Amino acid sequence: MAFKINADECVGCGICADNCPNSCIAEGEDGKYVINADDCVECGVCADNCPNNAIAEG
Repeated sequence: MAFKINADECVGCGICADNCPNSCIAEGEDGKYVINADDCVECGVCADNCPNNAIAEG
């Protein structure tokens, strides 16, 4: 199951997107980031790098 970003915890720093090896994370219209579940390879790099612990397996 792909990782998901908790929008309530995301501060929009973009570290997850910068570190994603599959480029499946993009900034949403609200300035928060979202993961394209179809492209996520479940590597966990985004969760490991999130300073707010806003990303978890979904």
